[in-house]
Amino acid sequence: MNKFFRLQENNTNIRTEVNAGITTFLTMLYIIVVNPAILSAAGVPSGQVFMATIISAIVGTGLMALLANYPIAIAPGMGLNAYFVTVVMENGFSYDIVFGAVFVAGVLFLALSLTNIREMLIEAIPNSLKFGITSGIGLFIAFLGLKFAGIIVPSETNMVTLGDLQAPTTILAIVGLFITLTLMARNVKGALFFGMIATAIIAMFMGDLKFDGVVSAPPVPTFFDMNLAGVFSEGLFAVVFAFLLVTIFDTTGTLIGVAEQANFMKNGKLPKAKSALMADAVATTVGSTLGTSPSTAYIESTSGVTAGGRTGLTSVVVAGLFFLSMFFSPFIGAIAGVSAITAPVLIIVGCFMMEGLSRVDWRTFDEAFPAFIIILTMPLTSSIATGIAMGFITYPLLKLVSGKGKQVHWLLYVFGFLFLIQLVFFPMH
Repeated sequence: MNKFFRLQENNTNIRTEVNAGITTFLTMLYIIVVNPAILSAAGVPSGQVFMATIISAIVGTGLMALLANYPIAIAPGMGLNAYFVTVVMENGFSYDIVFGAVFVAGVLFLALSLTNIREMLIEAIPNSLKFGITSGIGLFIAFLGLKFAGIIVPSETNMVTLGDLQAPTTILAIVGLFITLTLMARNVKGALFFGMIATAIIAMFMGDLKFDGVVSAPPVPTFFDMNLAGVFSEGLFAVVFAFLLVTIFDTTGTLIGVAEQANFMKNGKLPKAKSALMADAVATTVGSTLGTSPSTAYIESTSGVTAGGRTGLTSVVVAGLFFLSMFFSPFIGAIAGVSAITAPVLIIVGCFMMEGLSRVDWRTFDEAFPAFIIILTMPLTSSIATGIAMGFITYPLLKLVSGKGKQVHWLLYVFGFLFLIQLVFFPMH
């Protein structure tokens, strides 16, 4: 083990790596609860999502360990799971068609990971669009969390308004949010997970949460519950592109962030970057065949790096703990069924995703407005694809009229034109 993971070469040992793996797992364990809670709103059976979430996390994190030897964990990403639900519910598609779109995006990501096209895409798209997309998704899922909590409710006059703060579910969500925020402020490891547990305990005393058991044999995984033909017959190309683009940005940004903290970067480049991206692409593809939204590298991996994790052994520990969590489906499923328990996590994770706003050049209008329109339209239209489209249309247009058209990569003009055609002639609601 020492030789395979090059522990001495990376100035670490087995004990440190195991501790780092446990730390990372606790900080991202919430996804096992939150992902089934979100996707079940689209009609996907909770048990199916539970197993798909865990298996894709095991596959992606395991491959990250074996191929790249990095302490970076992979699991279905936040934001795209919420987008998955809106595509199903807002457009009346069956979830199996959207799983087909995730599969196509995964295969494309897999192909791009073997070429240099991915690097070209990342270099072509400006920071204002990248950070605008991430922040827009953050507002999107925070808004979803507020709706789950009952803090915001529909309104015929103003679209949305403040909910009944005296409703038991809303009170539970607010108390859970305060508890979780307190744990976060105190830098407690695994704050999101332990915040959910504390909220679940309160829910039990309120009679909102009941357990039929704690430990059981894992649910039987569901394979190939997707409709590939429907992706093309329904024209879900914008959805595929949204899944693909956000996954590329999310994974690449996280890889670089964690790598910089762990001092893996060499002359501004990440060694074994293709292997790391391959792990994520495989996880997304496998996850879609089982029943979950796209996977991505988790920024929570920085908690394990802070604890001393420097090799793939940390990732192996994370994958092993995900495997053990399979046997707690009754416990996790019961918690996932109470929206007030998972809502605080969505709100707080949304806050995390706003960090990139500080890196947008707000003083330059033709940089600021495309980011602004993305951030504005994603939560208001409940569509990541629409937000991306608005940004890709306005960015090259503003650069052209301001006399800076030559600064724009030709790919942005192509994307902008295609998105304009899509919004005008093939809109998704």
